[in-house]
Amino acid sequence: MTLLRDNALFAAFDRAASSYDRLTAVNPGYHGHLRRSARRLRLPDGGRGMRLLDLGCGTGASTAALLAAAPRAEIVAVDASAGMLDRAAAKPWPAGVRFVHAPAEELTAAGVEGPFHAVFAAYLFRNLTDPDAVLAAVHKMLVPDGRLAVHEYTLRGRPVDRAVWSAVCSAIVEPAGRLVGDRELYHHLRRSVLDFDTAPVFASRMTTAGFESVRVLPLSGWQTNIVHTLVGRVPCSPADRR
Repeated sequence: MTLLRDNALFAAFDRAASSYDRLTAVNPGYHGHLRRSARRLRLPDGGRGMRLLDLGCGTGASTAALLAAAPRAEIVAVDASAGMLDRAAAKPWPAGVRFVHAPAEELTAAGVEGPFHAVFAAYLFRNLTDPDAVLAAVHKMLVPDGRLAVHEYTLRGRPVDRAVWSAVCSAIVEPAGRLVGDRELYHHLRRSVLDFDTAPVFASRMTTAGFESVRVLPLSGWQTNIVHTLVGRVPCSPADRR
């Protein structure tokens, strides 16, 4: 079974939308880790006066994490799956949160334009055909000193990390997917993580895209060395700092 791409992947997420929240709810640390990654943006004063982009918001778990970290900010949440986005938008949100249906590669066409003070992208980049192009677009949308936090399955790179991920998928993830009728999507999850960048390689991508102060930060539990937060910021000139 090959990796899903573009429209086939969007359709798979549409089909999985009705069961997605139930499955993530039983993943130890899933929501807590999202909140921790959002806090790592280190947004001051609850995000007062800031405009934030939640890129690849899914059913809204990452949006909720970003809102908890910056309750005073305006948040634009975007996803390519109409089914996932419908689930997200149906939840209660404050007036400063809005949802937009668009692939990450087509934000401008959907009317999503900068500037943003920060971008949060959870479980997105390994599903993109051209992650470098999206990183470059995000960089352009951010203000000087704007921040990016990527929360992603990016293995540390050791053979044991691949073995742990494969074992978890074989024992839990793929059987759960079959149980709810989403075998194809959860097989894609397994393969997409194994085929994607390690955390150090993705950090290098961010640096190449122009981000500075890039760091790879760990998360706890079984996800240690499996899921990371990668943070970076757009450089600013001395004049911007004044």
